[in-house]
Amino acid sequence: MAPASQSIQNAGREAFSEHRRTTPVSRDSYARARVNRVANRLKPVVNLPGTNWEFEVFNDSSANAFAVPGGKVGVNTGLLKVAVTDGQLAAVLAHEMAHVTSNHAQARIQNNQAIAAGSAILGAVLGNQSGLGQIAPKVGNIAFGLTFSRAQELEADKVGTIFMARAGYRPEEAVDLWKRMAAQSGGGGPEFLSTHPVSTTRIKALQEFLPQAKAQQR
Repeated sequence: MAPASQSIQNAGREAFSEHRRTTPVSRDSYARARVNRVANRLKPVVNLPGTNWEFEVFNDSSANAFAVPGGKVGVNTGLLKVAVTDGQLAAVLAHEMAHVTSNHAQARIQNNQAIAAGSAILGAVLGNQSGLGQIAPKVGNIAFGLTFSRAQELEADKVGTIFMARAGYRPEEAVDLWKRMAAQSGGGGPEFLSTHPVSTTRIKALQEFLPQAKAQQR
């Protein structure tokens, strides 16, 4: 696993910092302890050179989570009402970490000429806050996972279950989580579904992969 380019990582960190400036950080000690407990089990089994994983909990009622290049992961308090067990929460965090380790953001940027142009300019203006403010959102939109392909989502599902298993969680809880997401898809469903659409095909693919994930269980 190779990390994203330095410019993409910097753009991801800037996008994350901007989100932190505009979205209140949760002061709920239980929510923060729960996210940190799960994150601390996952971090040792996710080997991405040069990455200092950081997890933040945001006071936002939408059921959403995201990760950006550079190892920054955000979890909304609303998600904790959908991922009701630590295993289900691990499924979400591991899935997001898998997007980072698989370098999905950079792949999407390179496949989009408009974003790629912004990324190229970004390298020259990292020290210019006004310029960075204009360009970072373009990269940040990709970095926050808004346009990951179906293939990338399926890959993150599978890699995520391997991370879960290596951290001692039951990979089956990933299937439970996606079923819960699907069950709430009526009436708009969780915000998470806008960037991570659930389908019977996706759940079936994950179920079929479970034996391989369970073989990694510790």
